[in-house]
Amino acid sequence: MSLALPVAMGLALLVLAVLSVRWLAAFDERSPVGRFGTPLLFGAWVLMAWQLLVEFFDVPRVLLPAPSVIGHSLLTNLPVLAGDFTQTVLHSALIGLVAGCALGFVTGVLIDRSPFLQRGLLPLAALASAVPLIGIAPIMVMWFGFDWESKAAVVVIMTFFPMLVNTLAGLAESGHMERDLMRSYGAGYWRTLFSLRIPVALPFVFNAMKINSTLAMIGAIVAEFFGSPVAGLGFRISTEAARLNMGLVWAAILVAALAGSVLYGVLGWVERRATFWHPSIRTSA
Repeated sequence: MSLALPVAMGLALLVLAVLSVRWLAAFDERSPVGRFGTPLLFGAWVLMAWQLLVEFFDVPRVLLPAPSVIGHSLLTNLPVLAGDFTQTVLHSALIGLVAGCALGFVTGVLIDRSPFLQRGLLPLAALASAVPLIGIAPIMVMWFGFDWESKAAVVVIMTFFPMLVNTLAGLAESGHMERDLMRSYGAGYWRTLFSLRIPVALPFVFNAMKINSTLAMIGAIVAEFFGSPVAGLGFRISTEAARLNMGLVWAAILVAALAGSVLYGVLGWVERRATFWHPSIRTSA
């Protein structure tokens, strides 16, 4: 009998959550309410359910802290997490992402130009991408030191191969008729490359960048487990987990997740502006 009231309240909240989310989902996706309202409301219901379940079952903070505990840790340790954000996201992840994507793109163009490089570099790049992260990170720390440069080097290695593969696939996407038309106009290789093949390859390039945005965050954080200065989200997670300060651990995870989501969203926004002509963009607009 003592469980009847909490169960009834839980079922009522579940029905209310489903009805409210379905109501918002009925709005046009092109409107701000339809685009942002539904995921925000769904996330709010998830946090409420998390909070209620943790309190009802009296889950220890070491196993799963409540959202209120995580929020309190986030606010009280905001200056510390801001320094960790700068070290991990702005230095290691972002710089490594830009360098890895640029290197993969340039290498893809060179491989597409030269069959010799395609036979030589492509297998080596595939081999490098298969090396596990836990094997690369200590080596990069020995080569580049304990600061953000070694973490950025790990991110470069992780993001290089996806960009290389997608660049090659995108450059091969342009059809023979379009290339023949460019040749009939007297366009050489480089003019065809910049006027036809790279624009056609842009959806593939942006797809690789969005994949790499998540890989960069993972690589930068995990690399900090193997040696880091007294700052960084990975350093904060490992040290505070050892102290059983799980509120701050989850706060650092939240900062990393938000940073990765924002970076992914920015890349998606740039992609929609740069490839507005692509059928996938036109149909979703």
